[in-house]
Amino acid sequence: MSEELTGGAHSGRSGGPSRRGFLRGAGLAGAGLIAGTGAARAASPDPLITEVQPWAQFLGDGVDAAPYGKPSRHEAHVIRRNVEWLTADTSSSVNFTPIHELDGIITPNGVCFERHHAGVADIAPQDYRLLINGLVDRELVFTLQDLLRLPRENHVYFLECAANSGMEWRGAQLNGAQFTHGMIHNCMYTGVSLRTLLNEAGVKAQGSWLLAEGADASAMSRSIPMEKALDDCMIAFRMNGEALRPEQGYPVRLIVPGWEGNMWVKWLRRLEVGDAPWHHREETSKYTDLLADGRARRFTWEMHAKSVITNPSPQAPILHGHGPTVITGLAWSGVGKVARVDVSIDGGRNWAQARISGPSFDKSLHRFYFEFDWDGRELLLQSRAIDDAGYVQPTKDALREFRGVSSVYHNNGIQTWHVHSNGEAENVEVS
Repeated sequence: MSEELTGGAHSGRSGGPSRRGFLRGAGLAGAGLIAGTGAARAASPDPLITEVQPWAQFLGDGVDAAPYGKPSRHEAHVIRRNVEWLTADTSSSVNFTPIHELDGIITPNGVCFERHHAGVADIAPQDYRLLINGLVDRELVFTLQDLLRLPRENHVYFLECAANSGMEWRGAQLNGAQFTHGMIHNCMYTGVSLRTLLNEAGVKAQGSWLLAEGADASAMSRSIPMEKALDDCMIAFRMNGEALRPEQGYPVRLIVPGWEGNMWVKWLRRLEVGDAPWHHREETSKYTDLLADGRARRFTWEMHAKSVITNPSPQAPILHGHGPTVITGLAWSGVGKVARVDVSIDGGRNWAQARISGPSFDKSLHRFYFEFDWDGRELLLQSRAIDDAGYVQPTKDALREFRGVSSVYHNNGIQTWHVHSNGEAENVEVS
């Protein structure tokens, strides 16, 4: 594996100018940012200020108009979207989180991307059962009410599909952060530690693997090493405070922090303890990484450090013209926390450290910002994440050197957006 892939190639500053020099080169305004944004328009009459508007003349809806609240009608464009030609049928397909429309680190439940292998299972809470069997002292069956009586935990974790950015292996393909990086979301999960459940059942000494199986029509299943199961896995029945949405596994799903999303089995119905992996369909025909020489990597569960600039991006062009501009994006690592994010506006020739704002949790999304004064020149925007294990997000060429171009999964290469002088952006590759 190359030094770049292992994080030993660079720390993000070697060979480049200092942050001060970078900012000077980019024309950072520093003081006077507010004036540069156009806030000084208050000097001229604005009817939206000087005249009473319709919403201030009449009563609005009462308190029960929307018993379960939803976003403003003016935000109706902020939705999950699929790419129709990707799959033959939406029951075995994926759609994408509109990451270019969001901020902070928590993904609203209504726009968390979906990935189904046989459509959404509709399970009434009173009909839910979870079986634990195999190499255990006591086979157990839990109802949802049983699970709700056990000690609970709350954790914020990202969930990323192994195929996120998979279309980009051979070069720039899809024109939008939602489509290149939108198979990810980040939620606070409430549930019960898997350790608690397995201790109740009593894992036999030879029990070294766990099979998690879903109740959907595909019987989606994955093998999980017992070490991981007892470390930080949990079953969840709440996300962001409310019950799981049906498309996210209602009423109960598995949480496997930092590992690829297909292992987070939804509509969880069975946990079997065994002494070897099962090698079921979803861990042989799919979710292995085909290499250039025809061999395939298996059990590549962990999602390595990755980042993407969400604004500006093809779906979120710069609309305000020259002047103070905010670059923002997301970074994450399946190993732990993101220690630093660097941003380049010239295709990776020079880098500057971005500002991480908000909570920094293990195996969670991190939000970063970089403010600069855009003078209208064309930009080649990139970001790279460095996690707290020292791993540096690689270039796409560095990944290809090691893995070839036959894989679909685990593409965490650096993304480039080309911003034109009119503010529009497109997906390109500078690697």
